[in-house]
Amino acid sequence: MGNPNTGKENCPMIVNSEIEQEVMKLYKTDEFVKKSTSVASIVEAQGYIHWPRLKDTIEYAKGMGFKRLGLAFCVGLRKEASKTAEILTKYGFEVCSACCKTESIKKTDVDVPKEFTMISKTGYPIGIMTCNPVAQALLLNKAKTDLNIIIGLCVGHDVTFTHLSKAPVTTFIAKDRSNPHNPAAVLYTHYGESFISRDLKMLQKEKKRI
Repeated sequence: MGNPNTGKENCPMIVNSEIEQEVMKLYKTDEFVKKSTSVASIVEAQGYIHWPRLKDTIEYAKGMGFKRLGLAFCVGLRKEASKTAEILTKYGFEVCSACCKTESIKKTDVDVPKEFTMISKTGYPIGIMTCNPVAQALLLNKAKTDLNIIIGLCVGHDVTFTHLSKAPVTTFIAKDRSNPHNPAAVLYTHYGESFISRDLKMLQKEKKRI
């Protein structure tokens, strides 16, 4: 990707002119892309700064004509998921949900090494049962949801869920255990800066050992 400059010689769309043509073709011919882009822009204009993300999501879903919404949630955020479902129902949506620990599959049964079960490397109990984004996706696919909403799935599990979901996916809450589910905090705080700095130094030391 290019950096902004007055000469524009490094503009990504100049360097990759064939992509620019493909982009415009999709905006004109892909009906979902056309509608989603339009609805998202309208929601942005209507609620800019004033609406929280949940309201944005509600208005986007309404604008798209979605009726049945799926919630793929982390068991640790079940209260937040319940409250979200309650609010969405009040706005007239039918809500289906699937918890991450559904089916209770042992981590070792899906090839997670035993040393990474029960106790985390930081000393916290994390259990022997794996999160199950595959089941979450298949359950919501069976429910024929129009839009699926992620609430606090682990990094990677959210990727698997999105990969298998037949319905489009958006995220309401992004999990970040150390920053009360506000991932951007690492960019704004002294804690974030010091953590990244320490982590990079440790990686450099490990490289030198190798």
